[in-house]
Amino acid sequence: MAAAPAFATAGSPQAVAADARGQLQQVSQQLQQIRRSVGDIESRETLGALSERALQAQRQADLAVRMLGPERESLEARIAQLGELADGDREGNAVASQRKALGAQQLLLDDLIKQGNLLSVEARQLADAIEKERVQRLGRQLSRRVASPLSPTLWREVIHQVPGDWRHFGVLLRQQHAALQTALARHGGWPPLLALGVALLLFFPLRLWLRRWGRRFAASGRAPAGRLRRTGLAVWLLLVGTLLPGVAVLVLVNGLKAIDAIAPRLVQVADAMVQATFFAAFIAALSACLLVPKRPSWRLLALDDLAASRMRKYAWMAAGLMWVTLVGQTLNRAARTSEITGVALDGLLALCYIALIMAMLLSLTRLYRRQQLDDAQAAADSAAARRRGGWAVLVRVFGHLTVMAALLATLLGWINLAMFAAQQMIWLGVIGMALLLLLKFADDLCLRVFATDSRSGQAIMLATGLGSAKLEQGGVLASALVRLCLVLLAVGAIALPQGNSAVMWGWLDTLRNGITIGETVLRPWALVRALLVLVVGLGIIQLLQRWLVETYLPKTAMDAGGRNSVSTVARYLGLAIVALWTLAALGLGFERLALVVSALSVGIGFGLQAITQNFVSGLILLAERPVKIGDWVRIGDQEGDVRRISVRSTEIESGDKSTLIVPNSELITKTIRNMTLANPQGRVQIKFQVPLSTDVARLRQVLLDLYAAHPGVQESPPPAFYIDGIEGGMITINSHGHVGSPRNVYAVRSELLFELLVALQAAGIALATPADVHLVSDSR
Repeated sequence: MAAAPAFATAGSPQAVAADARGQLQQVSQQLQQIRRSVGDIESRETLGALSERALQAQRQADLAVRMLGPERESLEARIAQLGELADGDREGNAVASQRKALGAQQLLLDDLIKQGNLLSVEARQLADAIEKERVQRLGRQLSRRVASPLSPTLWREVIHQVPGDWRHFGVLLRQQHAALQTALARHGGWPPLLALGVALLLFFPLRLWLRRWGRRFAASGRAPAGRLRRTGLAVWLLLVGTLLPGVAVLVLVNGLKAIDAIAPRLVQVADAMVQATFFAAFIAALSACLLVPKRPSWRLLALDDLAASRMRKYAWMAAGLMWVTLVGQTLNRAARTSEITGVALDGLLALCYIALIMAMLLSLTRLYRRQQLDDAQAAADSAAARRRGGWAVLVRVFGHLTVMAALLATLLGWINLAMFAAQQMIWLGVIGMALLLLLKFADDLCLRVFATDSRSGQAIMLATGLGSAKLEQGGVLASALVRLCLVLLAVGAIALPQGNSAVMWGWLDTLRNGITIGETVLRPWALVRALLVLVVGLGIIQLLQRWLVETYLPKTAMDAGGRNSVSTVARYLGLAIVALWTLAALGLGFERLALVVSALSVGIGFGLQAITQNFVSGLILLAERPVKIGDWVRIGDQEGDVRRISVRSTEIESGDKSTLIVPNSELITKTIRNMTLANPQGRVQIKFQVPLSTDVARLRQVLLDLYAAHPGVQESPPPAFYIDGIEGGMITINSHGHVGSPRNVYAVRSELLFELLVALQAAGIALATPADVHLVSDSR
C-alpha cells in the first residue's frame, strides 16, 4: 500500500487517508482481541458485551469508508478534468506529474475502502457468530435440570453448604469494611455523607415536591385542555418516579466509588443496585401513573377501585422482587457461594414470581366477572361487551398457560426455564403498559399540537396556509408516525433483558446506512431534511404570496385580473422550485428526475393528456389574459363573471349565483364571447314596428328624448335612431344607446321599454299589432 506524502495537510486526501488508516488499524486490533476473548468467556452477559464491541467495530469501519467516499469522488472529478490520454499522445511534465500524483492517491483510497469493507464484513460475521454462541448457551442453560425446590435432598445440601457460604459472605464483608475504612482515613467522612445527603434530597423532598407540582399544574387552567392533561401528568409522574430514585442511588454509589470506598468484588453489586433501582422505580412509577388508586378520574386503565388497589400492591411486589433478583444474583456471584445455594435461591425466586403472576391473573379474572355483571345489569350492548373482554380473555389464557408451564418446570427441576418464563412475563407486562401510556400520550400530544385552537396549530396554519381540516389530518398522520416508532422501540426493548441489544443496533445501522431502492439510497436524515425543506419552502411561498397580494401588487397599476395572474404564476413557480429543492434534499439527482419524467411521459400520452392540456391552457390564460378575473363572458348558452382562474379550470359565476367550472382548454380552443375585454361599455338595443301611418319624426324625437333623460345612458357615443326597413305596411325601427357596463344593459333596456310604452301612449302613437283573421261563414 502506498504511503501518504509527507506534505499532507489537514483536510487533504492524504490527511483523510491517514485518519482512516488509523481507524481501520484500531478496528483490526479490536477484532483480534475479540477473537482471542471469545473462547475464555463463560457468561452470556460478557458474550453480549463482546458482540456489541464487534458491532461497534463494524460501525467504526463503515464510518471510515463513508469518510473516504467524498474524497474518492473528488479525486475522480479532478482526474476526469485531465481527460484520457490516448495512445501516442504526450503531455507536459506538470500535467503528467499531476496525473501520476492523483492516480496514486486514488489507488490509496481504493485500497483503504476495500480494507474497510472487508473489516466491516468480518466484524458483522464475528458478531453473528458470538450471537449464535450466546443463543446456544442460553438453550443449554434453560435446558439444564437440577433438583426441585421441593426436594428435601436439595435443602439438606443447602444446609450443608451454609457454613461455607457464610464464610464467603464474611470475607466479602471484611473486604468491604477494609475498603471503607481506608477510604475514610484517606479522604475523611464528608464525601460519602455529602453523597448520602444529595441522594436523600433527591429521593424525598425533591421527588415529592415535583409530584405535587405536576398534579397542581395538571389541575390548573394553564394545562392544555382535553386528554393531554391526564396523559401528560402520567408521563411526568413516570419520569419523576423513575429518574429521581435511580439518580439518588447513582449519586450515592458514585460518591463511594470516587474515594474507592467499595471493594473491587462489590463494584458489580453496586452497579447492579443502580440498575435494579432504576428498573424497580420504573415499575412502581408506571403502576402509579396508570392505576391512580386514589383518583379514579385520572385513571388511564379501565379498572375499578378494588382492582386498581390490588394491582398497585402487586406492582410494588414485582418491583421489589425484580430488585432482589438482580442484586441477589449479582451478590451471590460476587461472594462465590456454592452452586447449590444459587440453585435454591433461583428456585425460591421462581416460585415467588409464579405466585405473584397467579395473584395478578386472579385479580384480572375477578375484575372481568365484575364487569360482566355490570354489563348484564345495565343491559349493555353484547357486541361491545365481547369486544371489550376479548383481550382480557386472551391475556388470561396466555398467562395461565405460561404460569402452569413455569410451575411445572420449577417442580421438575428446570429452574432456569421457569425463571426465564416468569421474568419474561413480567417484562412483557411492563413493556406493554409503558407502550400503552406512551401511545396515548403521543396521540394526545400530536392532536393537541395540530389542533386549530392551539397556539402551535394557529402558527402552523399561519406559516403554511393549511386549512383546519388539513391541519387535523396532519395531526393524525404525525400521531400514526410517532406511535409506529414507539411500537418498533417496544419490540426492540423486549430483547433487552437477555442482552440482545444487537438487534436494536442492527436496526439503527440499517436506518443510518439507509434503505436501498434500486440505485437510490434513502436515509432517515435525508427524509427529515427533505421534510424540513418542504415545510420551510411552503412557509416561504406563503409569506411571498401574502406579500405580493397584500403589499406589492395593490401598489401597481394592474387590475384585479392581472394581479391574480401574477400571484397565481408566482405561486405555482414557487411550488415547482420547492418540489425540486425537496427532491434534491432527498438525494434524487436531476438525472433521476429526467428518467422519472420520461417514464411519466408515456402515462401523459395515454391517461394524463387532458390534464396536461388544461394545465398548459391555464398557463396560456394567465400569460395572454384573453379572459381575466372580473370579465363577463358567454360560453354557449351560459354567461357570467369570471371569479377564479387556476392552472386546470376557470370558475364562472352565473346570474343565479351558481358556479360554472370550465376546463381551461375550452376557453382556448372554443369561441368565447368576452363582453368586457376591450371595451367596458354596453349597448342597449330597442327594436320594434309601427304602422306606416305613424309620424316617424315625432317618434324619433320621443325615443331620443327617452335616451337622453335616462341617467344610465351615456352621451358619448350619442344614442342613434334608425329605420331598418318598410315592409308589409309596417315600419321597422331600430335604436341604440350605450351604458357604462354590459352588466347594466338588461336593467336599462327594461326601464327604457317601460318609459317608451308610457310615452307612446301619451303621444297617441300606436305600435304594430298582429293582424287578426276572422272566418265568416255564408249561410246561403
